[in-house]
Amino acid sequence: MTKDFPGRGKVAVLKTSPETVLKDYSRLMDLADIQDALPKDKETLLKINISWQTWYPACSTAPWQLEGVIRGLRAAGYENLIAAHNDTVVVDAHVGERNNKHKFVVDTYGIRNAHLFEPQYNWVRYDPPEPFLVLDKIYPEGVHIPEILIGRNIVQLPTVKTHVFTTITGAMKNAFGGLLGRRRHWTHADIHDTLVDLLMIQQDIHPGLFAVMDGTFAGDGPGPRAMRWHEKDILLASADQVAIDAMSAHLQGFNPLDIRFIRTAHEMGLGVGDPDEIEIVGEDRDWVMAQDWDFVQEDTFASRGQKLIYHGPLKPMEGLLLRSPVVPWSYFASNFYHNVYWYPFVGRPRVERALETKWGRLFCEYGAEAGLRGAVMPGMQRETVAAAAAGLTALIGALGVGAWLLQRRERKA
Repeated sequence: MTKDFPGRGKVAVLKTSPETVLKDYSRLMDLADIQDALPKDKETLLKINISWQTWYPACSTAPWQLEGVIRGLRAAGYENLIAAHNDTVVVDAHVGERNNKHKFVVDTYGIRNAHLFEPQYNWVRYDPPEPFLVLDKIYPEGVHIPEILIGRNIVQLPTVKTHVFTTITGAMKNAFGGLLGRRRHWTHADIHDTLVDLLMIQQDIHPGLFAVMDGTFAGDGPGPRAMRWHEKDILLASADQVAIDAMSAHLQGFNPLDIRFIRTAHEMGLGVGDPDEIEIVGEDRDWVMAQDWDFVQEDTFASRGQKLIYHGPLKPMEGLLLRSPVVPWSYFASNFYHNVYWYPFVGRPRVERALETKWGRLFCEYGAEAGLRGAVMPGMQRETVAAAAAGLTALIGALGVGAWLLQRRERKA
């Protein structure tokens, strides 16, 4: 079932600098034919990515990315814009939008700010016109999505980075938080097919789809948080989420068709995932295709544990550990790893070095007139340590209960 839409198989790529980045975003979007992709008589959601409430290079939507897209859209005649945020069990979106300076940008331009998890936003059951690959099996009671998304354009705002579960994360993965609620971690064992299902939902509910990806900083290693940052000075835009993710993967040094969610979406005709079939505008195609940043996908201690549950020897305990009242252990374990150990001892020194770069200096100056100069760099917080310790205690208890249940089942068998 080939899905035809304006901008299919076309990706705009531009080199940029802090001095020109806002103008470059407008040019980038024009090159990718945004006015053909998004009907102007519809409101347009800007789906902001917050992968961590703490600022870390390449981790979340950059403030200049958000501002550049707002300015570009308004210059093109799009006035009714809504900034959209999802929540997560391990990241506070309200804190994140302040620390990543999204709130400053949104307030500066007078954009409506929608946190989709708040009570005023209704979630409704979604029945697909075509069969799901996996979502109906993961959620047999039905898939529910935010009603505000239906009938509005959407612009996904990811960054160029790797991911512990999906190799790379981009436009297709950016819909994950917005479309699925707090039980979205249930899909991690089938994450690639889940992303394809979510793209099918997007193509059904949104009159216009677009993605703008920031690679000023790019991240490799155990993304989306515990990454090594690199200055790459690259911007990408496309109405084809499969194509933009494919080009991001190519730049990072991966074969896009080796990444299952890209290959599946390409084979299903939802977009173009083969770089040989993608039209590149902006920078010279030969230059773009010659890029190979040699990025690697790696795991953290936390993601290794999760993979033991999703695909390894702990698979029989998945329901107990991730779909029962003891599930908060996993949130605390992630909190402990990232906020108690990794950021204070590994991440913070990397952030300090990043702030000395040209993009780090730009981030520091964002919102300076409003008292926001610099970057919030938290230390080891007592409440996080206490919460994480409680979570580790719950984990030990859950593993003990799970082992007992497995032994009991084996004896009965």
